[in-house]
Amino acid sequence: MENIIAFKGNVKYQITLDPGVWIFDDRRLDLTTYFIQDGIRKNELEEYTKAVSKHWDREIMEGAVFPPTLKTEKKFEKEKVLTGTFGIPFKPFLRNAEPKENAETVIIESEDGEIRLTLSLADDLILGFSKDGKPLKEDGPVHVYYGDGSNQNSPIKRVKAFRVE
Repeated sequence: MENIIAFKGNVKYQITLDPGVWIFDDRRLDLTTYFIQDGIRKNELEEYTKAVSKHWDREIMEGAVFPPTLKTEKKFEKEKVLTGTFGIPFKPFLRNAEPKENAETVIIESEDGEIRLTLSLADDLILGFSKDGKPLKEDGPVHVYYGDGSNQNSPIKRVKAFRVE
């Protein structure tokens, strides 16, 4: 249970976060490249449109038959998951907990102390949950990165809970 993170405080729903299952989440981000993309954040509709277009183009060029390259691509993706360094956006968890109208801050509780952030800054947080394909057992279960990457080399570690006030 030490890997479970409580989400509590001035929220409609008290939830728990389990970083162990995020490796299967489609929202995961590759932290080795995320902060060096010049801060470009694509919106979801644009990404979806590009993915559908790419698939459509591929079917037109190659036909709807599954060429052998698809197996290679799946193997590559599987290998990437087993060896990658990943994070996940914090915003969906914050939205699911539904902060109450008078809520103003998110407090990150860690073994090293507490850090206060406004709700708008908390929206941009990234929760790192794996490094080189392994969970963060030593100083985890998550590392908290600011959305702008300003603490990329020194993230907030040993997080125990998120508290909304």
